[in-house]
Amino acid sequence: MTITALHHVQLAMPKGEEDAARRFYDELLGLPEVPKPAELAKRGGCWFESGDIRVHLGVESEFRPAKKAHPAFQVSDLTTIRDRMIAGGVDVKDDNALEGFSRFFVADPFGNRIEILQPE
Repeated sequence: MTITALHHVQLAMPKGEEDAARRFYDELLGLPEVPKPAELAKRGGCWFESGDIRVHLGVESEFRPAKKAHPAFQVSDLTTIRDRMIAGGVDVKDDNALEGFSRFFVADPFGNRIEILQPE
């Protein structure tokens, strides 16, 4: 058995906050929302996908944000996404601790940690 790909990353979100998820993941981060399968749509949450990048947000009844564990999205234009986040009212935390990369951290609307990075 060999792992051949990472299919998706699932993050938790509170119930009823799909519009906030859409604003952050679709509008600010640039991952378009895709329809969830009908049976799964009944559970709430949202899916965002672009090519092989898939982020699924699922409703968790006793939601707690992931403060340390996080997805890291490699981008081709860090400055544009950084500027879009700031314009959208998102707090950007720059970090230069990873050699060979420029990067920053943000929190999604629910407090989940997200890393955005670009090779130097």
